[in-house]
Amino acid sequence: MKGLDKILLSRMGPIIAGIAVGILAPLLVHLGNPGNMGICVACFERDIAGALGFHRAAVVQYLRPEIMGILLGAFISAMIFGEYRPRSGSSPVVRFLLGVFAMIGALIFLGCPWRGYLRLAGGDWNALYGLAGLFVGIGIGIFFLWRGFSLGRAHVGEKGSGLMMPFLAIVLLALLVMAPKFGAEGTGPIFFSEGGPGSMKAPWIIALIVGGLIGWMAQRSRFCTVGSVRDLFMLKDGHLFNGIIALLVAALATNFVLGLFKPGFVGQPVAHTDSLWNFLGMVMAGLAFTLAGGCPGRQIIMSGEGDGDAAVFVLGMIVGAGVAHNFSLASSPKGITPFAPAAWALGMAFCLAVGFFMARKID
Repeated sequence: MKGLDKILLSRMGPIIAGIAVGILAPLLVHLGNPGNMGICVACFERDIAGALGFHRAAVVQYLRPEIMGILLGAFISAMIFGEYRPRSGSSPVVRFLLGVFAMIGALIFLGCPWRGYLRLAGGDWNALYGLAGLFVGIGIGIFFLWRGFSLGRAHVGEKGSGLMMPFLAIVLLALLVMAPKFGAEGTGPIFFSEGGPGSMKAPWIIALIVGGLIGWMAQRSRFCTVGSVRDLFMLKDGHLFNGIIALLVAALATNFVLGLFKPGFVGQPVAHTDSLWNFLGMVMAGLAFTLAGGCPGRQIIMSGEGDGDAAVFVLGMIVGAGVAHNFSLASSPKGITPFAPAAWALGMAFCLAVGFFMARKID
C-alpha cells in the first residue's frame, strides 16, 4: 500500500489513475452500465437528481453508487493521509451557478469530460467535437486566469463542516440499498428508471467499490481532466495531461478486448450527431469548470477533502440537471431541444461576465 501511494504521489500518479479509469469504466459498461458511460460524473449526477425527484425524466433516474464511491474514497484517503481540510466561503453563489450552467452545457453534449474521453475510446467520433469544445472553453478560462481571475480565498472551517458531503453520500447509499417508498401510494420521492439509460447499471456493490478506488487514486494523484489541460498550457507542465493519455489508451484497449469498440458517428449510445452543439455545449461546460477550479470529478474529490466550495459546485450541478430536464434543455439521441440555444447563450453570458468582472489586470 505504501509503495502504491508513493507512486500515486509521483509524476506517475496521474498515469496510474488514468489507467484505472480507462480499464474500470469499460468494465462497468460490460457489467451493465450504459454504453460509453462506465463513469460519467455529469450523467450520473443527472441520474441522482432524477432519483430524488428533481426532474421527472423517467429514463434517467438512479442513485448511481459510483458518485458516492468517488466521494467516500476521496474522503477516506484525505482522512488517512492528513489532507482533510475543511474550508469554504469563496463566492458560493457564483460557484453554485457555475455548476448549474456547467451541467446544462454537459447535457447539451451528453457527457462530462470523463465521458468525452471514454466516448472517443469507444469509437464515438462525435466526441471529437465535444472535446474540441472542451479545450476551447478551458482556453477561454485560461485567458481569464492570465488576467488575474479569482473567486476569492476560502476560509478554514470547523472540523465538522467538511463532513456534510460524505454524510450525504452515506444517506444516498442507504436510500439506494433500502429503496424506500414514501406516501400513501407507496411511490417516490426515490425513483428508479424501468427503461432507458437509468435502468442500465452494474451491480451496485461493484460500482461502489470501483468508485471508491477511483476516488482514492484520483485524490492522491490530483487527477483532473480540466486541470491537466490548464497546467499544460499555463505552466507547460504535462504530467497531469499524461493521465488523460493513459485513460484514452487504457480505455481503447479495454474496449477492444471486451468487444465494445464500435467506431462511427451514427447510432452511438446516448449521443447525438449535431456537431455544432456537441462543440458549443462543451465550450460552456469547459469554461465553467475552469472558472470553478476543476472538472466535475475533481470537484467531487475536493468535496470529499472538506472543500465546501467544491461541494456547492457539485450541488449546483445536481440542481442544474433538474433545471435542464424540467425546462427541456437536455439533449437526446435525436439532438438538442429548441430551448437549448437560449439557455446556452444565457449561460455563456454569465460565465463570461464572471470571468471579466472577477479578474484584475496583471501588468
